[in-house]
Amino acid sequence: MVQVTLWGGLVPLADNQKTISVEAGTIRELLRKLEDRYPALSGPIKNQVAVVVDGVIYRNDWSQPLAEDAEVFLMRRLAGG
Repeated sequence: MVQVTLWGGLVPLADNQKTISVEAGTIRELLRKLEDRYPALSGPIKNQVAVVVDGVIYRNDWSQPLAEDAEVFLMRRLAGG
């Protein structure tokens, strides 16, 4: 199981859960399972999140594998230039 910590804006969309346990082998599978469990997360996950795995930020490469003890955060995607 991977422990996922949500940024504050997502917490109300996930039944006020700040940390969620999910069985997932990749970032893609993790996001899909979160959307299935909490449908209100679907829009933000598709458009507004970056996934941080053990300190590395992933914005589009959802095929990255997840270790069982990985530290995972869903954060607001930052724009910059």
